[in-house]
Amino acid sequence: MAPGSKKKKKGVKGSPVDKLTDDILADIISRVPYKSSRCCKCVSTRWRDLFSHPDHRKKMPQSIAGFFYEDCNEDRFPEKARYFINVTGKGYRLIDPSLSFLPKCERLDIMDCCNGLLLCRCWKDTYPETVDYVVCNPATMKWVVVPATEWSSKVDVTRLGFDSAVSAHFHVFEFIREEVWGIDESELSNYGGRIEAVATYSSKAGVWTHKMVKKYNDFAIPAHSKGAFLNGIMHLAAYDDMVVTFDVKGKLLRFIGTPSPPYCYECPVNDVFLSQGQLHFTCSTDSESYDIISQESSESDSSNLLVWVLEDYSSGKWTLKHTVSHLQLFRDIYPGYPDYNVISFHPERNMIFIVCGYNNTLISYEMDCKKRCALRQLGQDGHEYYCDTKKNPFIPYVPLFTESLVDGPRKPI
Repeated sequence: MAPGSKKKKKGVKGSPVDKLTDDILADIISRVPYKSSRCCKCVSTRWRDLFSHPDHRKKMPQSIAGFFYEDCNEDRFPEKARYFINVTGKGYRLIDPSLSFLPKCERLDIMDCCNGLLLCRCWKDTYPETVDYVVCNPATMKWVVVPATEWSSKVDVTRLGFDSAVSAHFHVFEFIREEVWGIDESELSNYGGRIEAVATYSSKAGVWTHKMVKKYNDFAIPAHSKGAFLNGIMHLAAYDDMVVTFDVKGKLLRFIGTPSPPYCYECPVNDVFLSQGQLHFTCSTDSESYDIISQESSESDSSNLLVWVLEDYSSGKWTLKHTVSHLQLFRDIYPGYPDYNVISFHPERNMIFIVCGYNNTLISYEMDCKKRCALRQLGQDGHEYYCDTKKNPFIPYVPLFTESLVDGPRKPI
């Protein structure tokens, strides 16, 4: 029984649930979906206290806590500093963005976050520069080193795959462009940024392996492509209107075509996300392209943000889930059509998070009730310099309170 847990005395009258120990009750609640677990907090003070108990909290489903991001630092411009903003935009930050529990290195870049684990690239103070990866859990301050490959310092897209419900082990994916792979310039394909190979690391095996991409499977991945790890498969939005999928051994599984309306070729709005166990895709269109797919919008004279869901994964058929005009999203914040970036979906709700405008305003938008909320401005508050944070990734973070990162001792950097 967890320290501080209560055991009901015999003979106590009430419902059968009242007779359960806190340990058993916490185990039951941990098995229900996130939305239902939030309702459980309102049943009684006893149930509410279960969620705050340090031992029971490890079992409970967690929600998005906030975002890591980088921005220019006034005192060290043009150098950048790392920040963490709570999902509410208010209050003392829940996570120390410096990740000071990690071994010291010359520079640290957060590459990805998956189900509570962060993938970081740590640059060493050597010449030429060398790197290692570190996978860590900020909630428990545990970490493990992943040795780099010979391409790690030059790779643009590195992603992390992890699902604590399936295994304590994780997978790291490196997507290696042909010029980084070492192909002679005279032999490069006409497909700019083509991925030549995919290297994968398994924490269980403790080694890297790589698979070559076949010549007729040409694709390139934007650096801003978020990546969604679902059912042991990594999904990334690629150029030419498609999502590419890979298993944990780096094998290219299939191409999933994205919705057909025309949109910006390299727009950060066009990306794939994971929410409520399904893949979602967002894209930004002008009024003409939107009219092609719907004649029912009352705001068809404005540009729109479209949200699609892949309801039938086997067929690759997307269904239009929601449409919101840019006018509705940005009125009272920015006039006209500001530059913006969809940075995340809520993992268990029909909610998206957006950064927009020259002040980098963080907003949330609830699709069910069509409610927009401006959370906080992340810009430079009138400083003469300007750092475009949309060119730097916003990393959504969902806490993971389980103690074990992986089996085996930590390795020094």
